[in-house]
Amino acid sequence: MSFEIQEWYKNMRVGDVVLAYKGGVSVDLITNVLTTIELKLEDKNERTKIRRKVYNILVESLQNLYHHIDNTPELDDESKDSKFAIFVFSKVNNASYKLSTGNFVSSSQMKFLKDRLDQINYLSKEQLKSIYKLILSNEEFSDKGGGGLGMIDIARKSGNKLEYKFHSFNNNYYFFCLDVIIS
Repeated sequence: MSFEIQEWYKNMRVGDVVLAYKGGVSVDLITNVLTTIELKLEDKNERTKIRRKVYNILVESLQNLYHHIDNTPELDDESKDSKFAIFVFSKVNNASYKLSTGNFVSSSQMKFLKDRLDQINYLSKEQLKSIYKLILSNEEFSDKGGGGLGMIDIARKSGNKLEYKFHSFNNNYYFFCLDVIIS
């Protein structure tokens, strides 16, 4: 049985949801989401430090979705967009926010991504900072531009481990779910 996207999306939309989205990811969408979240955090009188941290993590997360989504498998009732993704941004308690993202990755990419996330989660705060600087100074960039800096930066700025799961969707794809807690 394949993974139920609608059920996952419904389960993520609990608590104090600031913004939820399901569909194609574009540059215009990213710009609109960032502006909307920035305004909503100002309306909530959120501290500047938290607003900056949230904004930076959102930029990295949404850019990762835009640049690294594999082509979407055919979905019955979903968008036919090749850059289909889901994200939900919520306040989870009085001092933290949670960003949940979901997108398809090919079976071949799943192992690489899992290994990369496990490596990032294993490293200390100081080690993350060192590897970030090392990648920048060596100019080790991938064909998509980042050299893996996005996930490292998300872990550094959130100050928390990256929680993730891969749900089998079909023989060729997994639905990759990433939760980032921003304290």
